[in-house]
Amino acid sequence: MRSIALFLVTTALVPLKCQIDRSGSRVQDGASPASVRPAGRLPNIVYIMADELGYFELSCMGHPHIQTPNIDRMATEGLRFTQCLAGSSLCAPTRCTLLTGKHSGHTSVRSNGGGTPLRAGEVTIASVLKDRGYATGGFGKWGCGGRGSTGVPEEHGFDTFLGYYDQVHAHTYYPAYLIHNSKEQVLPGNKGGRSGATYSQYVIHEAAKKFIRDNHDRPFFCYMPVTPPHGLFDIPEDDPSWQLYKDKPWGESARRYAAMVNMLDRQVGEVLTLLEDLGLADNTLVMFAGDNGGNDYFRDGTHPRGFHGPNVNPRTGVEFRGHKGNLYEGGLRIPMIARWPGQIAKGQTSDHLCYFPDLMPTFAEIGKAQVPTDIDGISFLPELLGREQARHEYLYWELGRQTAVRCGSFKAIQTKKQGPWALYDLDKDLSEAHDVAAEHPELLERMRGFAVAAHQPVESGTFADRSDHEKDRRAKGVYRPGGKRRSLPKRGLISRADWKVMRVTSESPVNGRQARYALDGDSRTHWHTAFGTETPKHPHEILLDMGSQRRVRGFLYLARQDKGWNGAFAKCEFYVGDDPKALGKSGKPDLTATFERKKSVQKVTIDPARGRYLLIRVLSEVAGGPWASAAEIGVLGK
Repeated sequence: MRSIALFLVTTALVPLKCQIDRSGSRVQDGASPASVRPAGRLPNIVYIMADELGYFELSCMGHPHIQTPNIDRMATEGLRFTQCLAGSSLCAPTRCTLLTGKHSGHTSVRSNGGGTPLRAGEVTIASVLKDRGYATGGFGKWGCGGRGSTGVPEEHGFDTFLGYYDQVHAHTYYPAYLIHNSKEQVLPGNKGGRSGATYSQYVIHEAAKKFIRDNHDRPFFCYMPVTPPHGLFDIPEDDPSWQLYKDKPWGESARRYAAMVNMLDRQVGEVLTLLEDLGLADNTLVMFAGDNGGNDYFRDGTHPRGFHGPNVNPRTGVEFRGHKGNLYEGGLRIPMIARWPGQIAKGQTSDHLCYFPDLMPTFAEIGKAQVPTDIDGISFLPELLGREQARHEYLYWELGRQTAVRCGSFKAIQTKKQGPWALYDLDKDLSEAHDVAAEHPELLERMRGFAVAAHQPVESGTFADRSDHEKDRRAKGVYRPGGKRRSLPKRGLISRADWKVMRVTSESPVNGRQARYALDGDSRTHWHTAFGTETPKHPHEILLDMGSQRRVRGFLYLARQDKGWNGAFAKCEFYVGDDPKALGKSGKPDLTATFERKKSVQKVTIDPARGRYLLIRVLSEVAGGPWASAAEIGVLGK
């Protein structure tokens, strides 16, 4: 037992070789913890996970804006991890690693779009605990299989699950309905979008508390992957947390975000009070965590890492590199706190290096349950109880084109397939600013070998019927309630029946934002360029084959129809011709146009030009970002 420097990795690493360290490091106050009770009722487990909450966005971390007294109390009365890492840096894949105990080289859900499901029969935390007699309930955002798929929660060990099965549905707090065991539960007075009579998080939270009350006389697992503070930043005007922040001299979204975190903290306090009132506190492990790294929301010239600085230490100014969506520390480092009176000693801080795959074996050991032999996690129950703790030889992540490996204090990362690897020593360089690959070539080669060994081709679950799932995605209510959905006019447009996308410089298939959606006639879908660690910058191009030579006299553009503006065209060039290889490489464009920041159809015209191929080159976007997006593109002519 020794002091540790907060936020720094202390696991030893033998040069050129990774080792397994079986000794823990922690700071603690108070008496040594007792052992898990050898007899009597099995312990209860409550796991509360905030959606996209940053590592530094708690008041116990010194945050200057956000007040979280109940979560702070958990840290004072229990154990706070300084080196807990998410299983991935996006919603769906990180939840899959948590539930299955597998890292993202072995999981069935590795992308964040389309409701990718768990495979039929895949074992989860809930299913192994259910086999031990636990009541199992989930409340919040599922993300591991939409309705009609093999991945729905009731097929993976949950007696009950209320909330959102799909993460797009989860963006609104005023949906027309939630999902309960694949059935729609209507929320009175709601039509989707940003207002209504029934706030979904209140419904979800009350259902979780009812589950605890209903199962107070048997062991239970209460999984609460709640949606705040992610999504549309909405909170009822009469919520006491909004009253704390509504008059702050900040932007409205920043105020609402802080209020949502405070609201979630209040609800954490209500869960702790309920357990105490039921006499269950001493036999219940309660954990609070984020789901992946924070997003740098509400950036401006004064706050380049976001107004609330989720990845910036408010006490020292030291930053995590990156954010949600990539595999640097900003995308993976999360807050995690565990409280278990009489079992976990008070006021502890642990630097044990762990990640989401470790939760399944930890909870299984608490419930004396069997886990599959093919999981990747290691139980950290010994660390919770102050015992000798086994450590990982390595930790592994993959997400799209990105790969990362962690060995003790060293982290290797490859930001795109076939690209170079970088190596960082987080003991000395927490911000991952100095690549030391040249200094440790043998170590890097060993870690690259771990990456090769860790990856298996993905095998996802399947859908029997996608209709309900697609309905749920539309239920976000991104269009004005009762309003007419915008679409391109049909008169004067060249038919797109035979059109093909010949080439696109960038698109985002991981979340279903492919170039073909700009031509599909459905304004509910849109093309968006890729984003993440290696976000391509302007210009962005899309080359279209119109099927035969056409006489072109103008173009129509419809911006994405949700609440966002990312990628909305500003300055663009249009080229028409018969040689797709030469188009745009020489000569002036047929038209240079600048579009406005509006959701309605925009029209630009040219002197008639002939050609079979159309090249659209996007030079800038209305918000100044690096992307391009379009709900629909049309061509006027014959």
